[in-house]
Order: sequence, then C-alpha cells, then structure tokens
Amino acid sequence: MSEAKHIISWFELPVSDMDRAKTFYEAIFDIELQLMDLGENFKMAVFPGGQSVVGGALVWNEGYYRPSSTHGPLIHFNANPDLQVVQDRIEDAGGTVSIPKREIGPGMGFMAIFEDPEGNRVALHSDQ
Repeated sequence: MSEAKHIISWFELPVSDMDRAKTFYEAIFDIELQLMDLGENFKMAVFPGGQSVVGGALVWNEGYYRPSSTHGPLIHFNANPDLQVVQDRIEDAGGTVSIPKREIGPGMGFMAIFEDPEGNRVALHSDQ
C-alpha cells in the first residue's frame, strides 16, 4: 500500500452564485481563482495549487450541488501563519464569522468557523 501525501486530495464547495462566491474567496485569501465553464450547466472556480497540495474548487450545478451551513463536510482551509488575517477580511467580503479564532489545544494550533455568502459553513486553521 502506497503512502498518501494528504488524506484529502480534492474538495468541491457548492455555490449558488459563482461570481459572488469567487469574489468572496479571492478577497479573503488574496488569491485568484481560475473560472472554468464545463458546459451542461456546470461551472468551477479552481483554487490555486499544484500536485503537491490539496486542490479544490467552488462548484455550481443547479440541482446537484447545494450550499449548507449545517450539513455536509466541514472544510478546514490552511490560513497560516495566523488565521486572524483571513478572519478579519470575512465580514467586509460578505461572510459571517460564527466561531472566532480560538485555540484547539496545546500544540494543535487555532481554528475559526465562518459562513460564506453562499451559506456554506467553512473553517480556518493556523499554527498561530
């Protein structure tokens, strides 16, 4: 059995308004997402990365993907070195912080949870 680099290899975060979601995530992480129109009423906005990192995308497909603040997976984005920088951008970008930065436990880093403008519950993690 080969050893995996990451237990998670890809994530898809449902959105109902691709432009709004793309603008939000670009603003809070200060990045650019690559928009892809895959036809058949299916769009993705891919987060930057490569083969050595976990990849993911915002996804829109009416009727198949549905944002949720209470159901489905909870994605933890890496916000190192200090998630406070990202958390401070969330409300100005249209999201809501539901659990502000807090220590997880000794040596385990810090976390925060927010709701994006699409209604998804998402987490942040950092070492500081």
